[in-house]
Amino acid sequence: MQRGLLHKLSGFLMRPILAAGRPGRGGRRIAHLLAPLALCGLITACDTVWNDPYPADEEGRALVHDFLSERPKHLDPAQSYAEPESWVNYQVYESLYGYEYLRRPYTLRPELAAEMPRVRYLDAQKQTLAAGASAEAIAQGFTEYEIPLRGGIRYQPHPAFAREAAGRFAYIDNPAARLETIRSLAELKESGTRELVANDFIYAIKRLARPKLHSPAFDVFRTVVGLEDLGKRLREDAKAGRIDPDGWIDLDRYPVAGLEAPDPHTLRITIRGRYPQFIYWLAMGFTAPIPPEVDRFFSQRALAANNISLDTWPVGTGPYMMVKHEENREILLLKNPNWRGETYPCEGSGDDREKGLLADCGKPLPLNDGIKWVREREGISFWNKFLQGYYDEFSSNKIRLSSIDNILVQGANGLDAAPQMRDRGVRVDSEVDAGVWYYSFNMLDPIWGAQDKDKASQERARKLRQAVSIAMDMEEYIQVFAAGIGQAAQGPIPPGIPGYREGAAGINPYVYDWADEAPRRKPIAYAQRLMAEAGYPQGRDAKTGEPLILYMDIAAGMRRESLDWIQRKLRPLGLQMVPRPTDFNRFQEKVQQGNYQVLYWGWSADYPDPENFLFLFYGKNAKATHQGENVSNYANPEFDALFERLRTMDLDDPQRLPLVDRMVELVRRDAPWIFVMNDTTISLSNAWMHNSKPARMLRAVRKYQRIDAAERERRIAEWNRPILWPMAVLLVLLALAVAVGWRQYQRHERARGASGGAG
Repeated sequence: MQRGLLHKLSGFLMRPILAAGRPGRGGRRIAHLLAPLALCGLITACDTVWNDPYPADEEGRALVHDFLSERPKHLDPAQSYAEPESWVNYQVYESLYGYEYLRRPYTLRPELAAEMPRVRYLDAQKQTLAAGASAEAIAQGFTEYEIPLRGGIRYQPHPAFAREAAGRFAYIDNPAARLETIRSLAELKESGTRELVANDFIYAIKRLARPKLHSPAFDVFRTVVGLEDLGKRLREDAKAGRIDPDGWIDLDRYPVAGLEAPDPHTLRITIRGRYPQFIYWLAMGFTAPIPPEVDRFFSQRALAANNISLDTWPVGTGPYMMVKHEENREILLLKNPNWRGETYPCEGSGDDREKGLLADCGKPLPLNDGIKWVREREGISFWNKFLQGYYDEFSSNKIRLSSIDNILVQGANGLDAAPQMRDRGVRVDSEVDAGVWYYSFNMLDPIWGAQDKDKASQERARKLRQAVSIAMDMEEYIQVFAAGIGQAAQGPIPPGIPGYREGAAGINPYVYDWADEAPRRKPIAYAQRLMAEAGYPQGRDAKTGEPLILYMDIAAGMRRESLDWIQRKLRPLGLQMVPRPTDFNRFQEKVQQGNYQVLYWGWSADYPDPENFLFLFYGKNAKATHQGENVSNYANPEFDALFERLRTMDLDDPQRLPLVDRMVELVRRDAPWIFVMNDTTISLSNAWMHNSKPARMLRAVRKYQRIDAAERERRIAEWNRPILWPMAVLLVLLALAVAVGWRQYQRHERARGASGGAG
């Protein structure tokens, strides 16, 4: 700014001070000093964003700014199964297979594998199984997966691989390393790497059998020949004192017959029986390779004592590597310099091209410099920061706002950004999730389940469940409690999964009628008739007159408004609903013991196959008796027989879908669940974030997204300009107060001088 203009503005700021009186020379000097000083401060502040939560050294870097609503509990892939963990893990780790980013339905593709597996079906003698073999022969036989691996894949630089000149590990069992003082892996200056080999997958799958880890995938992978025996041997050896159950166990000393490496770049896995869905599990994080030396490195007690472990510092072959982890505060991933590399896809589905999702076709990945997560405990705090530009994307599958007013509008092609959001450049994308929310009845309950009783009792209980299903108006529920986002579920299989039916063929005929080309919930009078037929007219036992009570077990945190809504919906049936709130640990105990009548639950697809939803009703997966995921403890002999056939059929067998249709019909009729909704993921992207597409089942998405860092900084500066006039007023008032104070001081001094002279 020119000196002359500064002098004029200084005079303007000084004018009210001079007008307040005639300060002496000192006061005038202070006023002249304060005014330009204040003005310079204000002018400098105009070019600075005061509320930027990110450090200055990140300016200009294309980091994706994300948040975590809770601390990731497990980043060890053998244990990790929760969604907040997966958003971190799937950027660091890779598995044998993954999914195409843009294609729908979800399509498998090789990741660390060089191609799709070569599958052989074997008989009990490990010979090729004859075509048309009996179900018994299939059950007694085996399936062999031979998987060629990509060559030249290298792990991220990491201290676990670092070696001294003599070849000894620099930080493994090396007293000179002094690991006791280490608080972060960044303090270890030496690093190394090595090539991925087949034994790393074998070692990772063996870790699933370690009793200490309690891997949620062990129930599936125990079908690997010899893996269940490994778990027993590890328990026995720990009990006998031959191994330390909490320390490092050299799993290479424990052979497993179903895990072989014919050569360093070929993996062979043999499972008992036939389970074609097993290939989907090879696309999950549980099979991410774990080098033995990494496991050994993190098992050192000096590191574990400082909370440095595989549970807090993942080590993989993926596009990113962890460089910072401050628990409950921040996680930072940056590009892995050793990553094998990929290019952005050139094919998509639907209107991907029109949305600009193919504009980066063929460009090398990743398209950004890294990802930074900040812990946010409150949704409103996150939302405000999104509006300020400090987060790039809002996704409803991470956090749901109580209201979407002024955010979304219903457009001709579905949900769109409201005008004020569009003015900010915000884009909206949505996708119906491959998941379902439901209220589950406990089929072991003598009144509401009665499946262990006589046929007449079972029929009465079925009618009670059907009546409640009708009364629970889920269309209203979605409007009230989900801001109208989502659709009422018609059965256990959500959209996007084979077996889901559109239109009249897809409605639940026990709850809906098809009218005017849309499903219409059956009238409440029909539900009241079912109650009477079940022996409970107006909600009272026809024989004793006692009221029928429905106890709902809820984990702490369920909204009181939703419980009031349920009670109101059940009132026309004469039903009393009594909530039984409890803390989450006690709630889980009650579910595991089958000690409840009804509860609220949900399930999201692990893989895009109907078996992943229908197994939630398989009798041998009952939670109370087999500790499976069948929380309703539903058991139907016909359903179980169909399920056992389904899970051994090839995925492209045309006979699968008729079986699925029949199983869905049985579940709708028996009503162990009240089907609530198929959620919809809403993604809002700020103008500088490109290639964002909702993909609830696909977590490895960040490498595809592109950040225009310059545009982000420009918008942040525009949206976060300091409001300076109140400060200017305060500074003027301060200067005025100083001037008046100085004047009073001068008067006082003159008065003292005059008094002294008179004496």
